[in-house]
Amino acid sequence: MWYSFWRSRDRFSLDQLRYLTDQLTKVQIVNEVNKDFVIEALRSIAELITYGDQHDPSFFEFFMEKQVMGEFVRILKLSRTVSVPIQLLQTVSIMVQNLKSEHAIYYMFSNEHINYLITYSFDFQNEELLSYYISFLRAISGKLNKNTVSLLVKTHGDEVVSFPLYVEAIRFAFHEEKMVRTAVRAVTLNVYHVGDDSVNRYVTSAPHKDYFSNLVSFFRNQSMDLNRLVSDTLVNPGPDPTSTIVAAVDEIEDNLYYFSDVVSAGIPDVGRIIADSILMILIFPLLLPSLRIVVDNDTQSGVVTSLYLLCCILRIVKIKDLANTIAAALFYPFEAFAKSSGGKFNGSTSEYQVSDNDNITKCDTRHSMVNVPLSSSSSGFHPEGILMQNDCNSSKLSLREVLLAYVTKGDDIQVLGSLSVLATVLQTKELDESMLDGLGILPQRKQHKKLLLEQYGVSFQSSDVGISPHVHRFQVIDALVGLFCRCNISAETLWDGGWLLRQLLPYSESEFNSHHLELLKVSYKNCASALVEEIKGIWPDFLIPVLCDEWRKCKRAMESPSPRKEPNCMLLLPRKFSSKDDISKGSSFAAGERMHELVKVFALLHHLQLFTLGRALPEQPPIYPPSEFPVNCRARTSGLHVSGPKAGTEVGLVNAMPCIIAFERGKERHLFFLAISLGISGCLVLAEELPSKKSYGVIRAVAPLAGCNPRIDDKHKTWLHLRIRSTSLPFRDPVKFNDYGKMKTKGSVDGRWTLAFRDEDTCKSALFMIVEEINFLIDEVHRRLKPVLNFETAIDLSSSSICVPEDSSSYRTAPNSP
Repeated sequence: MWYSFWRSRDRFSLDQLRYLTDQLTKVQIVNEVNKDFVIEALRSIAELITYGDQHDPSFFEFFMEKQVMGEFVRILKLSRTVSVPIQLLQTVSIMVQNLKSEHAIYYMFSNEHINYLITYSFDFQNEELLSYYISFLRAISGKLNKNTVSLLVKTHGDEVVSFPLYVEAIRFAFHEEKMVRTAVRAVTLNVYHVGDDSVNRYVTSAPHKDYFSNLVSFFRNQSMDLNRLVSDTLVNPGPDPTSTIVAAVDEIEDNLYYFSDVVSAGIPDVGRIIADSILMILIFPLLLPSLRIVVDNDTQSGVVTSLYLLCCILRIVKIKDLANTIAAALFYPFEAFAKSSGGKFNGSTSEYQVSDNDNITKCDTRHSMVNVPLSSSSSGFHPEGILMQNDCNSSKLSLREVLLAYVTKGDDIQVLGSLSVLATVLQTKELDESMLDGLGILPQRKQHKKLLLEQYGVSFQSSDVGISPHVHRFQVIDALVGLFCRCNISAETLWDGGWLLRQLLPYSESEFNSHHLELLKVSYKNCASALVEEIKGIWPDFLIPVLCDEWRKCKRAMESPSPRKEPNCMLLLPRKFSSKDDISKGSSFAAGERMHELVKVFALLHHLQLFTLGRALPEQPPIYPPSEFPVNCRARTSGLHVSGPKAGTEVGLVNAMPCIIAFERGKERHLFFLAISLGISGCLVLAEELPSKKSYGVIRAVAPLAGCNPRIDDKHKTWLHLRIRSTSLPFRDPVKFNDYGKMKTKGSVDGRWTLAFRDEDTCKSALFMIVEEINFLIDEVHRRLKPVLNFETAIDLSSSSICVPEDSSSYRTAPNSP
């Protein structure tokens, strides 16, 4: 029999199908001896039926006539090896997926053969078999519609009493393998989108509706795993902490998008079940209590993870009641959440109850009016006394006040997280405007609409609210102004605060009091003074280009309709700025980071000053244009004032000084040294004299003038030491840094030149030349920045000034290289 199987025959013919079917009917046992034939026969039948569906209907007519599906089931029962069930599942999957004829699909789903395969007791310990089984379920679900689904369910009257495809699929909903979970979700979504009322009632009836609450419980466990990962990363960052967090975050957000897809299927009660489960399993017992203020590093990760999850839930799961209930909960203090676990990410599951006195569920979020409970500090917001360890009164603060306290007194991550929550709430379309107004974050455009309606007698019932929304709004503005006065918060986070402020306020100072305006003015002046000091630092040649670049970015960030960053940024640890010790030791890389941060903060504070005056934000900072080079300057006498310094170009050596330098050990070179300032940039030049053209040479090496830190050697008075800084800011180079601010390559290290002159006077003259040219550079940078550093002058020039920064990085020469 086995020899005859391989004899020559038209591969795609009805005779071949007839022959294979006949051979299968003769099989009485499947074992190691004949399993290869059975497997090949099953595979070939799938191929022939798929071919026939597209070319010859008689193929499937024969398949039905001989009841081949029944033969498949018989072969499965006879099988004693795992490879045959695997091939059988693959064969049926291929047929179901590729059959185009509705008649063929109806036949496949009838006679209970498919349901028998679905409920068969396979050995799911075999991972390969499980994978094919799940693919088999997914293939079937892909053919579901209101007509075919009736062939796979059992009914009693009008009610579905059995649906093996759905029941067996959700058994693997929480499998450890992500691919399995993903396939199961695809199956369930295909079921939900059928739109059959009886099926919908079946999936929302007991015990099947428990699947939705189990999903939330599974999501809660994943949230706890994420928190442990974030906590471990905070304690031990490791070589690449972002990759593992990114993977966990992707899983979290995939789950939430699945919730959203389930709700969007439109099955009655499913949205309510999922919303209630999220609130009762995750939000109330875990996330909200984790936001309480404690001075404990171990719990910081719980705060950050909770803030992130709140943002994601509001942003992804579009359920009106869920969004309004979360927002309403922000008005309540911690003592409103009575639970035994203490609201920590500790892995335990506990019952949650809302205290009888402050029952959040009494708040009817389905209406536009909401009764906001009286805050414990309704007379005013005082963050100074909030962040005290073991403060027994902190439990009485509303969660809204806690968020504002983090903005005012929290660390960088807590500030970013709180701002993200406020921004997410503000942009949640499912929220009632009265809720946003009560939180104090109703956007300016909606504030105007509210005032217009009130003029026509439409009341927002502010008397029913425990505290005026205007007071809450003032508290938010007060917290944001306080944030802009902080010096220990990153510029990126401050920009997020600037965006939020811009959403809340109109272009006027009407909602700023004199204290706010004074604080912003003082903060701006302090930042401007720091920027003046930075002109004398290591990177003055980059100040104007960086300022123009960050000015545009800040303007775009402030005027953007949505926040610049995704909520997951608060979990992805930002690149650590170099320590002050590094800066004090003269590290140019650390000083460049500091300068970059300072410029970004200055751009924001300048924008805020304009904002308080109701002025539009200009496209460019108001700075003076470049000045002409003096006639007798070294740039002109050397001939570099036009083309700029480039290796291999000719240069005049009138002001150059002969020196000796060794780029390699034992290989000294006799060259000419020249320091030149070119407006806001400058360079150190080493040139080799041309024998045929006296007083001229060819440039062999170029390095930045700024930050060279010239110093005469203490023991050898003819030696001049120069630090050779990078020609660009490495952390602004996308090639060297990834999206999360982590270096892709090893950090830059400053180079060194040691120049030997013929005598002490020549060495001192070289030092004087460098210092003089550096001063020219500094003076030019300061002159051009004067308008932007003086706010009153900046206002006058902002409408006419044009920023044209020189490309100070046009020359790029490796340190200590000829």
